[in-house]
Amino acid sequence: MIKELFQAPYVMSGQFTPENSALVLIDHQVGTLQFVHTMSPETSLKNAVTLAKAAKACGMPIVMTTSQEDHAQGPTAPALQEALPDAYKNRVKRTGIVNAWADPNFSAAVRATGRKKLIMAAVTTDICLVFPAISAVQEGFDVLAVLDASGSGFDVQEDLARRRMATAGVVLTTTNTAVAELVQDWSTPQGSELVPMIMASEPNTPGYVG
Repeated sequence: MIKELFQAPYVMSGQFTPENSALVLIDHQVGTLQFVHTMSPETSLKNAVTLAKAAKACGMPIVMTTSQEDHAQGPTAPALQEALPDAYKNRVKRTGIVNAWADPNFSAAVRATGRKKLIMAAVTTDICLVFPAISAVQEGFDVLAVLDASGSGFDVQEDLARRRMATAGVVLTTTNTAVAELVQDWSTPQGSELVPMIMASEPNTPGYVG
């Protein structure tokens, strides 16, 4: 009986945990956010910030990258800068390479985390997310692509990018599911810190049961 009380927490096969995962955030910049029309860019950014706060609360490695900050893409959204000051300071600033994984500084930064599971979100699904997600899988990483922390200009772009990622072995998910998978127990200090953000993101609809 005593032995049972001190058993390690249950972990399902293939689970993304704070101990085996890193968070990767790609190009959540104020200009590029304007290309998102398949969902509200404000909601997409809010979800990226939730992921950021979850990873920080869980003590996970975080890699951020941007592209051409001095062009139309602009700087990283202030909310992310505020949520992740250290990761923002150490962000990989790309010169315009579309597939972030093809930038040796970015892929090296991801490898340097020592984690083989990546929770990945990017500002646009059809350009910023699809290519590095697939590239990382091809290199042997497990990738969890968070689809409500990104978006596309048109539904067809979003749909085809999702299909291509799924076919290539990328696991598709949403912010709330990713956070719940990391936390696993809302009674932990991390869970207590994050549950208000999860509740705030749910529909405020009479009769809604979450």
